[in-house]
Parts: sequence; C-alpha cells; structure tokens
Amino acid sequence: MKFSLPREQFLALLGVAVRGISARSAIQTLSGVLITTHDAGVELQATDMELGVRVWMDASPEREGAALLPGRLLLEVVRSLAGDDLTLDARAQEGDVEVSSGSASFHLRTLPADDFPSLPEPGDTEVRLPAATFAETVGRVARSASRDETRPHLTGVLVTASGSDLRMVATDSYRLSVKETTLETPLEGSIEANVPARALQELSRIASSGGVDEVGVAAQRNQVVFELGSVTLSSRLVEGKFPNYRQLLPESYEHELPVDGAELLATVRRVSLLAQRNAPLRLAFREGELEVSARTPDVGEARETIPVAFQGEALEIGFNPEFLRDGLESAGTDDLVLKLISPLRPGLIQSGSEGDGFVYLVMPIRLNV
Repeated sequence: MKFSLPREQFLALLGVAVRGISARSAIQTLSGVLITTHDAGVELQATDMELGVRVWMDASPEREGAALLPGRLLLEVVRSLAGDDLTLDARAQEGDVEVSSGSASFHLRTLPADDFPSLPEPGDTEVRLPAATFAETVGRVARSASRDETRPHLTGVLVTASGSDLRMVATDSYRLSVKETTLETPLEGSIEANVPARALQELSRIASSGGVDEVGVAAQRNQVVFELGSVTLSSRLVEGKFPNYRQLLPESYEHELPVDGAELLATVRRVSLLAQRNAPLRLAFREGELEVSARTPDVGEARETIPVAFQGEALEIGFNPEFLRDGLESAGTDDLVLKLISPLRPGLIQSGSEGDGFVYLVMPIRLNV
C-alpha cells in the first residue's frame, strides 16, 4: 500500500474516520483505522462495534494494499506535519507504515488487522433527506435521550420519515423532545428507526460541516446505514420498544403563556449559577410577572423577575435547571409558549413560530416550602 494526497485533505477525512474509534475497548483492533487502497481511491474505516465509519477519498495509489494503524496517534502525527503533501507507504517486512511529509518521516507500527470487523455496505437507500434539515432536527432533540445504559430503549432517538414529514423524538423519562418538520420535497420511501443518539450526533457534525446536500438512510434488520457524500456511517439500532410519547403529552393546560425565549433563557442561565447540589430552579408566577429563583445552602441565592402575561391564582413550580435550560436552548427561537397545569404536573415549552413543530416536555421537582 502506497499513496500520496494533500495533507489537509487527508487530515480532514481522517478526523471524520476516527469518530468511530473505541476509546474504552480492550480490543486493540478497535483503536485503529483500517486504510485500504483501491484502483481509484483510498478508504478509511473505523468502528467500536456499535458505530462504524467509512470514508472514501479519490486518489491514484501507487500500490494497492491495506494496513491498520493506531487512529488517534496517526491523527496527531498528520496534524503535526508541516508539509503540504503526505505520503503513506506500508512496509510489509518491517511491519510498519512510513508517514512522510516534507523532510519529516514517521514509522508507525501496524496493528493486527485480521480481527477488524466487516462494516456494512450502504445497500439500497430507502429515503434521502436534506442534510441541513436533518442536522438541525437532531440538534433540537438529541440531548433529551437517556445516557442510562440500564434503560437502552431510551438511549435512542425515534426517527420517522414518510411523505413530506420528518419527525424525531427523544426522552429520558424526565423530559421529552419532539421536532416535526415539513419537507419541501415529498419522500419516495419511508423509514422508522430507534437510532442511538450518539450516532445521530456524529452524523449531524458531519452534515453540519458543509459540502453535503443530502443524507441517504437505509434501515436494515438490526442496523441503519447513513450516506453523506464520501462518508458512510453505520450503527446498530436500539433494542427495545420506544415508548408511546403521545400518551405523555397532556391534552390541555391551565396556563398558556407567551414568553420572550431569549429573555427567559438568559435569566435561567444567570439564576442557575446558584442552583447547585441538585437544588431546583423555582419559577413563581404572579399577576403579570415571573420570578425565577434558586437557593443553595452555604453557597447563596439568586432571584430575578421578568414580565409575563400571567393571570389567576399564584403558581410556583420547580424544575431541574439543566433540563429547563436545555429545553429553552433547543427551542431555538425567541417566540415561545410556556404551558403549565399545576406544580406537580409537567410543563411544556413550545415554539410559537408557526410551523416550527418543536415541543419540549419537562417533569417538575417537588418543592419544599
């Protein structure tokens, strides 16, 4: 295996490939990037057995072959080089790969490639979605997915696409995010899959980097494969049934309050500084105003009042400050509606922008008087 490429081009694509590397596995093979040369290009592969990444680069290799190299070390070496061009030359007898650029050269020992798993091929694409829309939707909901591996069915995002509709839903049982988007061009196929949040976040980062207009999605038996230009990302699907999220949304609310999202978010961020050691963020609604407060013993307290069109009997409700902040940030607009029932029933943040299709449900915290 021997090929030459512009260093910056190789560095950019290698940076994508290493996203699939395992950081914790005891299997040495999974810490590597498999580099394979073909007639018309170079392919990089990496996986941690849950997420797989394949990256294709057009090139004219001098010699075909394959080598598995420590991925993060290779990335640091390539990043440190000063030359414009880069050459990788696998030396079978020495058991290493020479990485050279300008007057610098490195010899990296190869890893055993026999146990490197086969990554799925793209196969037949079921739907093609606008990349920018896909990435934006992931960014609005993914943080609500659970990080608790003991409840694996909540660690994913339910992705549904058919006709002109794209919907993503995530919940960790304490909060729920739903984003519905109307597509400009109706889809030819359809898909419904519970995809690990990590896979979608990695995909979103790639899509957000630009240069790709569409995301191809193909759901197979136990996995899903995404295509973004020269990058193919595969992931296992989440096991278990995703909850019926519609049952979690209350049918009616006692209060529906239009609020300035930017003002409320800024207030929540400031006051949350004093909500430490699991202290709740308190929202006290009175005629025409909202007081946001927090108090942590031995640390201090904070409170701030903003105008809100609240009427009726006073209402005080507590929320996890991080969860409330996440919801306001994910809403992504200044035009919000805050919906409330009672201090012990969930609150809902809804984008007031017509057609935005975002809602965020968050469970309250019982307050001690």
